[in-house]
Amino acid sequence: MSTEKVKGPASYFPSIEKTYGKPIDHWLSLARERSEQKHMDVVNWLKAEHGLGHGHANAIVAHVRAEKA
Repeated sequence: MSTEKVKGPASYFPSIEKTYGKPIDHWLSLARERSEQKHMDVVNWLKAEHGLGHGHANAIVAHVRAEKA
């Protein structure tokens, strides 16, 4: 079993699931659907349309952007 601490955007995932009551895959999928938009446009959309806090929305978008790299 690995005891390495999760770092980066993924470190927010447990809190996002607990706070908003949906699995992280739900949020990642929403961000992936808007992958052609600018980073902050997607962050602001998650905040306005889904009530996410800035840090949580930013972590989701950053994670999705890192997948493409």
